[in-house]
Amino acid sequence: MKILITTELYLPTINGVVTSVVNLKTELIKLGHDVKILTLSNDSHSFKKDEVIYISSIGAGKIYPGARLSLIKENKYIQELMNWHPDIIHTQSEFSTFFMAKHIANKLNIPIIHTYHTVYENYTHYFSPVKSWGKVIVAQFTRRILKQTEGVIAPSHKVQTLLYNYDVKQKIFVIPTGINIPKLINDNNDKLINLKHSLSIPNDKKVLLFVGRLAKEKNLEEIFNFYSKLDRTNLMLLIVGDGPNRVPLESLAVNLSIDKEVRFTGMIARELINDYYRIGDVFISASNSETQGLTYIEALSNSIPIICRKDDCLDEVIVDGMNGWQYENFQQFQNQLDITLGEQNKAYKQNAFNSVMLRYSSSVFAKQIEAAYIQTIEYYLEKHHNVDLTTLGTNNIKVPILTFSLNK
Repeated sequence: MKILITTELYLPTINGVVTSVVNLKTELIKLGHDVKILTLSNDSHSFKKDEVIYISSIGAGKIYPGARLSLIKENKYIQELMNWHPDIIHTQSEFSTFFMAKHIANKLNIPIIHTYHTVYENYTHYFSPVKSWGKVIVAQFTRRILKQTEGVIAPSHKVQTLLYNYDVKQKIFVIPTGINIPKLINDNNDKLINLKHSLSIPNDKKVLLFVGRLAKEKNLEEIFNFYSKLDRTNLMLLIVGDGPNRVPLESLAVNLSIDKEVRFTGMIARELINDYYRIGDVFISASNSETQGLTYIEALSNSIPIICRKDDCLDEVIVDGMNGWQYENFQQFQNQLDITLGEQNKAYKQNAFNSVMLRYSSSVFAKQIEAAYIQTIEYYLEKHHNVDLTTLGTNNIKVPILTFSLNK
């Protein structure tokens, strides 16, 4: 199969969507597919690198920090993709690259399947002064975009339910995003001790870890306030990542008198991130803006139990008292932290790793996505071209049979 994946961001940028696309591309190639990426460049130049096409764009940071915009639908690189003639386009964003994908799909008469990564209801503070207005705008925008696709991939049942509430009519495949699960390791203790030393974290301190974008919707202010109320004699707080909310968070740490116990690493190279997970003792988050929580799964895969604010999308990831906890108030957070760092800490760590092994590997993810592609192509051909499916070679590909939900 020839598969075109379109995404607003790609390497060298690192975030949850980019990680998902990188893993998917790698695993689809292993399955024998031909995969190309269409994304935006960070400047006014379009170029091609390996199998990735970067289209010129301009900054649109006033809409959302780090956002970029492109109105290009035709150039030599897009024409090259059309000459290649993909069988399906898998879109990862609802903005510039989606409209490029729609242009290509219309020209070639091929289907689009879309992954709905972002719960935009939680981002209304960027574009609407009134939250209720923002939710109405988001629902209308989502329906209009997804109406142009043949199918939608939701990373969790939370997102599936949200799309139902928006009255989305497309097929919805619930497929959790996969990650590269590290092998069970006998950690190089000297390496991890040296990393802690480089961050000025004493080796006898327990590390509460957050990994992710430092943005308002991540609600790190709650974590800082909670941390300031704890008995902190044996604790430190490690914040891995960067973003527009870093300076306000640094100021908050000073105001709460916890700045000497908080470490901000800034952006960390993807190939090093597992080392930072492994110096953590507990992964913590107060975010309610997740669609699935990819960093949560990465933490579990590195044997780090989780304590996070209760969120429906995490009900399939976190089993309270087994690999972590979900809290609703400070008292729960404090009690759960005491339990997780207590005598059963080793069991929590082992349970964390075991809980992601079968469900969230990148190879399982790719096989499920492959099955969704095949169903989407077959549905599109039946719907638009009255093709006899017995003539398709896809029937001979052995993949898991997926069920989908159709909102009627």
